[in-house]
Amino acid sequence: MAVRKVQYDKKLCPLLEQYSKILIFGADNVDSKKLQEIRSALRDHSVVMMGKNTMMRRSLQIYGERTGNKAFLSFIPLIVGKVGLIFTKGDLQEVGAELGKYKVGEPSRVGLVSQVGLVPPIDIVSQPGSTGMDPSHTSIFEVHNLPTISLIWSLL
Repeated sequence: MAVRKVQYDKKLCPLLEQYSKILIFGADNVDSKKLQEIRSALRDHSVVMMGKNTMMRRSLQIYGERTGNKAFLSFIPLIVGKVGLIFTKGDLQEVGAELGKYKVGEPSRVGLVSQVGLVPPIDIVSQPGSTGMDPSHTSIFEVHNLPTISLIWSLL
């Protein structure tokens, strides 16, 4: 067994015994600085635990089977994507409200899909024709993966 897995078990299992409540939170597109700010804000009454999903699932399963507490096994399917565990003895709504203070809107980046206000995709059809632009000014189309005549010729 890998040393890292054993070390992770030694960190996670005492938290499972010590704290009565666990909050699973999504950490997609959250940078390390923001996670550190969240950790320091929750430090007085909670513990934030991050890790690889497979190690979290493994530790929860081993602990659940060892103690006979099957409630921990119900967490396993929820550990998908970039998630973290917050252990607390306080009110989960207060912890959630504290997390909400750190939720900020981010500017869009290439390849990201917005999770807010999702609408079904629609097809957009544009008729072929001249853009009326000089070929040196068509980079806006390339950014959005829209072919232009000069780009099509360069692909042939």
